Amino acid sequence: MTPPALALDAYRALVSLDTPFTPPPPAPAEEHPALVRHLLQQLHSDGTERQLREVLGANTPPETDARAWLLALLTVRGPQPFPEGFHLAMDRLLQRERRMRPEVSPAGLPRLGALPGTAAAHCTLWQGDITTLAADAIVNAANAELLGCFGPFHACIDNAIHAAAGPHLREDCARIMRAQGALEPTGHAKATRAYNLPARYVLHTVGPIVRGALTPEHEEALASCYRACLDVASRLQDVRSVAMCAISTGVFGFPKGPAARVALRTVGAWLREHPGAIDQVIFNVFGDEDREAYSAAFRAGALDARG
Repeated sequence: MTPPALALDAYRALVSLDTPFTPPPPAPAEEHPALVRHLLQQLHSDGTERQLREVLGANTPPETDARAWLLALLTVRGPQPFPEGFHLAMDRLLQRERRMRPEVSPAGLPRLGALPGTAAAHCTLWQGDITTLAADAIVNAANAELLGCFGPFHACIDNAIHAAAGPHLREDCARIMRAQGALEPTGHAKATRAYNLPARYVLHTVGPIVRGALTPEHEEALASCYRACLDVASRLQDVRSVAMCAISTGVFGFPKGPAARVALRTVGAWLREHPGAIDQVIFNVFGDEDREAYSAAFRAGALDARG
């Protein structure tokens, strides 16, 4: 029997969900290289560099710049305590880098429909990097450990979100998982603050893994992810916009077309059942194939499908 997932109120105070994160001032641009070197030295002295080289083995890239190496070190490092002053320096670095990327406001994104009272009037399809989106909450496609990806240089959304948010995110996830005492079940959602991201919260959900033929059970598990994320988002402070990634469509193997239909159908139904709870849901896609899958699902009426 699968252990029950920890409810929101059981970990809310544990990760200070209702206390806004106040970042330090960003490091000046001229300080950036020295700050990276300082952070690398700290992780070298605590054994993380040795750990990374053991993970990479013969696959160590021949030429990796210092910033990419720092990211790889943080990827493989578990949620153990950092050297003194590390978090402050890392947050200053990430705040500098955040200001170097274009930030996207959900308010400026077109809705899928204009008719008041319809789900389409509350939904947006947007192609881009979710770590630049200033939605109130963004969804992360997590694994059952809920600690982020530990694969250095792995180009997954889990890695991208943890990299831009900073190591506070893994620490919060670890606190939640220790309190839960078991792996995160498929189809649930956990919330953390988003730290150095433009968003204020990250919603972590574990989607179904599809190996072989797609089944109704796969589809229901995926629908549960979307419902759980919206349920949790609606209970967080002042969350009016939520950006949903294409859950399970990467290495988890859920076919993109059916996944898009499940996403639109489920979100549309949730919005009709919870009028006024969320103002805007952004379906975030990264590649052209994903965008076309969502566009085709919308044209086929999936967002307004009932039953």
